[in-house]
Amino acid sequence: MGLFNRNKKEEKTSCCCGNCTPEAMAQAEASKASGGVKVLGSGCAKCNALEQATREALAELGMETTIDHVTDFTQIAAYGVMTTPALVVDGKVVSYGKVLKKDEAKALLQKVRG
Repeated sequence: MGLFNRNKKEEKTSCCCGNCTPEAMAQAEASKASGGVKVLGSGCAKCNALEQATREALAELGMETTIDHVTDFTQIAAYGVMTTPALVVDGKVVSYGKVLKKDEAKALLQKVRG
């Protein structure tokens, strides 16, 4: 019966249900250190809308930057992001949990890179 096993402590090996290996975490930390613009998320419609708004904002600002779309949850967790979509500029999380409009993305890009 499950009632009598309450005092047993479950041993967790990682932060995300056992999917994190030391190698995967090291790779995630290494990719986090690289600059550029990244959209963090599973690839859903909201993530794609954030990516499109960011592309338009970069074009208006005349910034030649590629946008990486990170879908690996180990890498997303390395940024400390729990709610997607998220926008990362030069290794710094500038927005998470909402789809930015083009003007909002433009203002954040100017603030971080300005």
